[in-house]
Amino acid sequence: MLVKMNELLKEAQTKKVGIGAYNVPNLEAVRAVIAAAEELNQPVILAHAQVHEPVIPLSEIGPIMVQYAKQAKVPVSVHLDHGTSFDLCVQALEMGFTSVMFDASDQSFEENVKGTSEMVKIAHALGASVEAELGHVFTSEVGGEAGAEDRVVYNVEDHAGDDMYTDPEAARKFVEQTNVDCLAIAFGTAHGIYLTKPELNLNRVSEIAEVVDIPLVMHGGSGVSKEDMQTAIKNGICKINYFAYMNKSGGEKVEEYITSLGSEIPFFDEISKKGIEGMKENVVESMKVFSMQ
Repeated sequence: MLVKMNELLKEAQTKKVGIGAYNVPNLEAVRAVIAAAEELNQPVILAHAQVHEPVIPLSEIGPIMVQYAKQAKVPVSVHLDHGTSFDLCVQALEMGFTSVMFDASDQSFEENVKGTSEMVKIAHALGASVEAELGHVFTSEVGGEAGAEDRVVYNVEDHAGDDMYTDPEAARKFVEQTNVDCLAIAFGTAHGIYLTKPELNLNRVSEIAEVVDIPLVMHGGSGVSKEDMQTAIKNGICKINYFAYMNKSGGEKVEEYITSLGSEIPFFDEISKKGIEGMKENVVESMKVFSMQ
C-alpha cells in the first residue's frame, strides 16, 4: 500500500528502528525490493535518484514505482532522492510520490534554507513530505560515470582532515527555519563502494537528535558494518539510503549464473531473474539489520 513517508519514519523513530530507502533504477530492482519487504513483512521506501536520470528518467520509472507501491502487501513510500532540480521534485509530487528530497546541501546555509522552505510549502500542500541535507556526504570522483553513483569507490584517507560532519546547532536552526520533515546528516558515511573502513562519528548522530525532533537520515548506508549501523539507528537514524551493494549483489548473481553455463549463451529473461534474486537476497539482509534483528 502506498503511504506517506512521514508515517513510516515517525513510527521508526518511536520504535528505534531504521527503514531502508532503496534506489530502483530498473524494474528488476523494484521487484526485488518489494519482494524482500513482503517476505519480511517490513515497510520500505522505493527511491529514484536524480543522478539516475541518464539511466532511466523519472517519467518512465516513477509511475512503475507508484503502481508497485499501491499493489504491495506492506506499507511503501515512494521518494525522490537527491533532487537538486526544483522542477523534478515538483514532477515527482505531481505523479504521486509521497516524499521528495530537495538537496541544496552544496549551497550556502541561507540558500539551502530558502530553497528547502519553498519546497516544503509545495509538498505539504500536496500531502507529501520533504527531506533535506545539511553537511556533506562525500562521493568519490573515482571510477563512476554519469548516473552511476553506486559504482564509485570511496577512500577515507582521501578526505582526512575534511570537515565532514553536520553541526548540531546549525541543524537545529535549519529545522526551525524550514519546517522540513526529515534531515540527512553527515557523520562520516559516503556514497558508493568503500575502499577503506569509514570513520564514523556516531556521537554526532546523538548530538543532533538531542536538538531536533524530526527523523534523521543516513546516506551512504552500503558498506557500513552491522554494529555501526545499529548504533547509528539507536542514536537517532530512522531512514537509511541503500543501493550500491544491492546493485552489486545483483551483478554478482548474474556473473555466477553466466559462468555456470560455460559456453552456452544465456537467455536474457534468465539473467533478469538472477539479478532480481541477487538483489532481493541483499535487501533482505540489510532490512534485518535496519530492523535491529
